[in-house]
Amino acid sequence: MANFTAADVKALREQTGAGMMDVKKALTEADGDAEKALEIIRLKGLKSLSKREGRSASAGLLAAQSADGVGVLVEVNSETDFVAKNQKFIDFATEVLAAAVASGAADVETLLAAPMGDSTVQDQLNSMAAVIGEKLQIGRVVRVEGENVDLYLHQTSPDLPPQVGVFVATDAAGAPVAHDIAMHVAAYMPLYLDREHVPADVLEKERATLEKITLEEGKPEHIVGKIVDGRIEAFFKDNCLVDQAFARDPSKSVGKVLDEAGAKVTDFVRVHVGA
Repeated sequence: MANFTAADVKALREQTGAGMMDVKKALTEADGDAEKALEIIRLKGLKSLSKREGRSASAGLLAAQSADGVGVLVEVNSETDFVAKNQKFIDFATEVLAAAVASGAADVETLLAAPMGDSTVQDQLNSMAAVIGEKLQIGRVVRVEGENVDLYLHQTSPDLPPQVGVFVATDAAGAPVAHDIAMHVAAYMPLYLDREHVPADVLEKERATLEKITLEEGKPEHIVGKIVDGRIEAFFKDNCLVDQAFARDPSKSVGKVLDEAGAKVTDFVRVHVGA
């Protein structure tokens, strides 16, 4: 009988993030030798990488930082939340973030080719996937620049690492309100900065849909245009950041809060793991 305990299994699971049965099998094969078991897990994982390509990796976490007017965020995905909250995986994501910052990568392809340790991010990702036994991938890389860039990371569950990340870029005057606006973006999920940023085709399609709905409601044709204008206004208030009611004080719009601060938002990004 293999010479290992439940504590040995727990320790190796925490070290690798691998499943319980994989850890038990490796320890059995290694006759309780943790180092040999770790190598067995890694080698078996490398052999099965191609088999995991078709799997979905929609869990995971966000790692991000903001400094000197530059915000960088990476989404690192796993198949399960169990892996996402494993400290080894969290530490790995932090190293991927460091590689993104050091390389200046602004897209996944560039980041995967970037140096990380004594190899590349892609090589390290493959090695980590081999040990953990799940499909892992870099889902996104986000880079935001501005006079001031504020970061807000939100945990959707207390036992999981951040699942929602927001960058809000403002001018210098916006620094005092930027974090509150970032929290607002996390909760209210605006699609556009302001009305000018709504694509013409999106607005045209929305107007056509609202006209059809209004006519089907039996409204007189001569007032349909006015009703649609009002509904387009509501569309702006729902989807444009500066038109939304401010989360901390719904009596004001986000635009009003910015006006009072003599500030402006120049850009924002909201990321949700797996979305």
